[in-house]
Amino acid sequence: MKEWSCCKKRSHDFSLFLEIPGCKEGKHTTEKPVLTKPAATPKPIPKVAPGPDASSKEACSRCRQGFFCSDHGSQVKVTNSYPPSTALVSPADSNTEEKKVVSAPAKKIVDINEPQTCRNKGCGKTFKEKDNHETACDYHPGPAVFHDRMRGWKCCDIHVKEFDEFMTIPPCSKGWHNADSVS
Repeated sequence: MKEWSCCKKRSHDFSLFLEIPGCKEGKHTTEKPVLTKPAATPKPIPKVAPGPDASSKEACSRCRQGFFCSDHGSQVKVTNSYPPSTALVSPADSNTEEKKVVSAPAKKIVDINEPQTCRNKGCGKTFKEKDNHETACDYHPGPAVFHDRMRGWKCCDIHVKEFDEFMTIPPCSKGWHNADSVS
């Protein structure tokens, strides 16, 4: 769509656009009319002190976070501006308060005759704790790798294309069965 900037008359066809009669300002022109603006009074610009001020650096959020700040010209090394939190305890309470000792998490009590499932990768056998020993479990200590249509184990560096072949890769390490899913 074409439009004369002087009178805002529009046309879709260029030949019709050129035939649009002139506007009240005179002949259509491609030049934009010059608008006269009233002279604006200049606002006073507050002057910033030329030297960086340490207090203004501390107030600047960019400087406090360690980023470059164009106002202050350089990075400020971040220091811990917050003091370490201390619990507000009255002196009377601190004398009667006993120090708490952090104990190790309680171990799971396991019946040695109860069947358990080994959680080691590549094992998955059911075992009893009484039969567990240092060579009872055949497993892969490394993670399984699935990359570019290849499957394998990182620990023994064997990779195959078919998933059924991947499941039959023999374990490369021996050790204790592990029924704990966390470790």
